[in-house]
Amino acid sequence: MIKSYPFQPDYAFPPGETLRETLEALGLTQKELATRMGRPLKTINQIIKGTAQIMPETALQLEKVTGVPSSFWNNAESNYRERLARLQDEKRLQQDVDWLQRFSYKKMADLGLVPFLQNKVERVAQLLRFFGVASPKQWDFTYGELCGAARKSPRFSTDLGDLSAWLRTGEILAQKQNCLPYDRALFMDQLLKIRALTPQKPSLVWPQVCDLCAAAGVALVHVPELPNTHVSGFTRWLTPEKAIIQLSLRYKTDDALWFTFFHEAAHILLHGKRDVFVEYRGEPNPKEQEADDWASDFLIPPSAWKAFLSSLPTQADISKIQDFATKQGIAPGIVLGRLQHREKRIHPSKFHSLKQKVDIAWGGITQSA
Repeated sequence: MIKSYPFQPDYAFPPGETLRETLEALGLTQKELATRMGRPLKTINQIIKGTAQIMPETALQLEKVTGVPSSFWNNAESNYRERLARLQDEKRLQQDVDWLQRFSYKKMADLGLVPFLQNKVERVAQLLRFFGVASPKQWDFTYGELCGAARKSPRFSTDLGDLSAWLRTGEILAQKQNCLPYDRALFMDQLLKIRALTPQKPSLVWPQVCDLCAAAGVALVHVPELPNTHVSGFTRWLTPEKAIIQLSLRYKTDDALWFTFFHEAAHILLHGKRDVFVEYRGEPNPKEQEADDWASDFLIPPSAWKAFLSSLPTQADISKIQDFATKQGIAPGIVLGRLQHREKRIHPSKFHSLKQKVDIAWGGITQSA
């Protein structure tokens, strides 16, 4: 099958060229046309050269004198000016080609975020459309603040392109989700229901978790990790009545999934609507610590956890972890993950059978709510 491409010339003909040809066909001079229209000869000359525009009133006069409909002259002028603007825009885009180095464009194309394009100028234009901005400068103004939390980490000190693309993808998906206005009390109730779902296979309960969040005014979205992002979760408010929790699922196990989710939920419950939280391995942050503590206590009440730790032998028994998780009504992987990462009681390589693999499919950027 032969693929066709629209013809995009690197030049533009003013409608004055057509007017000149029309005058020759009618046997009229520019001076005679000026007299018949009641317009200065200089104006007619400028229109033919393309230095003066054909205004709607002029188009009506041309229709009377030449017999060519005013709609033709108006459209010709509009198309010419648009083409001129596009040519100027292409020159500016050519100057912005170096901006592409900040993005893993091929990976973005692999995920279906943008079409794969070979031409660098076309890639720049496509990225601007993806971000919904007019220029790289406006991209920096728009997404620099969202990436601000990550700037604190040396890992992100030079390049935030992929992180901004990851955030933008979540923003697009969240905007498509139909959410009821945010209700804090309802969200707390929904979180209790979601906690009770953690023992089940994540891919099976994910749609239900998304629906529970949406009913309380929170858009929950999954966007695969892009290169150089090193991010697991993100929280902010899209509007005063709609928050977003965005997860990358980068660690691929249920303990990481659920702890990250409840950590991000804590930001919504505890912190301001102007705050932006990007969860990454960076410098200590008091609000991040608050979210960690809230998530830990919500998943496992402090008194129950303290009693469990005191009863746990030096050599942890897998059956004790399972029994405790069952009594708490949560996934055993959550208990194991806490023992491994917060308490340092169990080596990260042990008891992997207690954790479930997270295999939630990527639905693409066009996925519906």
